[in-house]
Amino acid sequence: MIDKDGLPRDSRDLHLLLHALVDGELDAAKAMTLERRLAEDPTLAAEHQRIVALRRAVLALPRTEADPAFAARMAALAQEGEKAPSPANNNISWKARWDDWRALAASVVVTAGLASGATYWMMAPGMQEDFATAIANDHRRSLLAAAPVDVVSSDRHTVKPWLDARIGVSPPAPDLTKDGFSLVGGRVEVVGNRPVPALVYRYREHLITLVAIPREGTATPMPSKPTGGGFSMLRWDDGAFSYWAVSDAEPSVMEDFAFRFRAAIGP
Repeated sequence: MIDKDGLPRDSRDLHLLLHALVDGELDAAKAMTLERRLAEDPTLAAEHQRIVALRRAVLALPRTEADPAFAARMAALAQEGEKAPSPANNNISWKARWDDWRALAASVVVTAGLASGATYWMMAPGMQEDFATAIANDHRRSLLAAAPVDVVSSDRHTVKPWLDARIGVSPPAPDLTKDGFSLVGGRVEVVGNRPVPALVYRYREHLITLVAIPREGTATPMPSKPTGGGFSMLRWDDGAFSYWAVSDAEPSVMEDFAFRFRAAIGP
């Protein structure tokens, strides 16, 4: 079934279209139609962000070069396969067998790489350190992106509704310009397969990402100064959110930011 905008109603078909959008495989008209649907459907938008985050994680995995001796052996086998005649009782050529084996070997390498990445994630020293690392990595990727935010605005009355429309939650976004911290905008982060809101502030030449995790019940005690993979990080709670601030600014700047943010939103 097709909706009036030309997109399929079936969730599985929409999921495939999201992957195609992330991979840049849609034509301009279809991409624009799907992006309009994302702007109207928070659930679909969250799934899109999850796919984007997964793609980034896969691309960030270290690439392992094949051992030279192994590569030479495979090349020799390929040459032998092209020269060898097909058995009389078998219609599959040695070349075809080699192509099938090469494809299988490639899939084994990719699977092993993904498995090793997943194993590293599960065997890391602790959930809190994993969480801090994920937030730091997202901040690092935002610095490399064409734009560090999904919605560009210094007005919290623009940023908060934008976040709320996409993931159903938005944290306080106080105006701290007079204190030296100007609001740049916001974006949706995916941490642990969960879409969460992030605000971005600027202090001089530094960007500060503030991820706000909605609190559910009693929060797990965590240190206020987690490790940020080379970045300065701070963490604090209020009644509604657990906040994680990360930047390459000096720790003293981060402490000042946290103090002024908490003072602005009140107890």
